Amino acid sequence: MTTTVIDLIRHGEPEGGQMFRGSKDDPLSDLGWQQMTAAVTDRDQWDIIISSPMQRCQHFARQLSEQHRLPLHLEADLREIGFGEWEGMTGDQVRASYGEKLQQFWADPVNAHPPGGEPVSDFFERVLRGFERCQQTFDGQRVLVVCHGGVIRMILASVLGIPLEKSFTGFAVPYACRSRIQIDRSEYGVFRSLISHQP
Repeated sequence: MTTTVIDLIRHGEPEGGQMFRGSKDDPLSDLGWQQMTAAVTDRDQWDIIISSPMQRCQHFARQLSEQHRLPLHLEADLREIGFGEWEGMTGDQVRASYGEKLQQFWADPVNAHPPGGEPVSDFFERVLRGFERCQQTFDGQRVLVVCHGGVIRMILASVLGIPLEKSFTGFAVPYACRSRIQIDRSEYGVFRSLISHQP
């Protein structure tokens, strides 16, 4: 049997603060760097760091890999969902311009995605494809994945069997939130478990 332990950590606050920032590639703010630095400890032990290619993830992941002399792997399929016409807008701005569409998105993101945005079902498949590739490539290792709130929601929805319709509102994933998933592979199959989730 092999056991893979994967720590998922959401990036810290980006420059510009809260907004719909899927493919908008802002770096971390000073507060965001502080949040990420506080989220890791000297007790953490990893064999590899995987990161979304977005600046708000990659810059911290690269610094951490250099500090701890760990290999860094960028996984494009773990980038955030694209919010289409809502990119760069705050919730209030979306509400003012698109009326009830924002509330409809939170209530049913599968059938009410932002205009021009990436469908949640496509996003889910993309994230799981990248996550499965990471599991197979780094089987039996201790892995840190620096990624996004939406990505973590898709992975946890898969592990916990949460319907996609509830995946964006079913649990909180604040900045620098950490989740740990354990994957056990044996002759009896593959078992994935959520070990901890620390908002």
